[in-house]
Amino acid sequence: MTTERASIFDEDLDVSGFAPKPRAKAGTTDKEAIREVAESRGFQSREPEGQGKAAADPAPRQRRRHTTGRNRQLNIKATEATVSRFYALADANGWVLGEAFELAVAALEREAQRK
Repeated sequence: MTTERASIFDEDLDVSGFAPKPRAKAGTTDKEAIREVAESRGFQSREPEGQGKAAADPAPRQRRRHTTGRNRQLNIKATEATVSRFYALADANGWVLGEAFELAVAALEREAQRK
């Protein structure tokens, strides 16, 4: 190796030894071989044992589109159980989510006034 760097302004700079690596063709990887090598090296799969990803995720909810005049959004964090209870309550009574929230706030206000 030389102790000096090559100048990018040198016109006789030889870069012919540098070439891009050939691209692998799509679909040429053997996923089973990759999995075996990964497991032999101690890497573990992130997938749950014996289950696909779909089994771990809750069922997707139906899209809810209603024209109600409500134009403000409220984002909150809640447990999965609480969110499921909220959706189940709204579905059972035929309420849109904004209506269910308004009724819940009204019920909380009544409860607070009683105390």
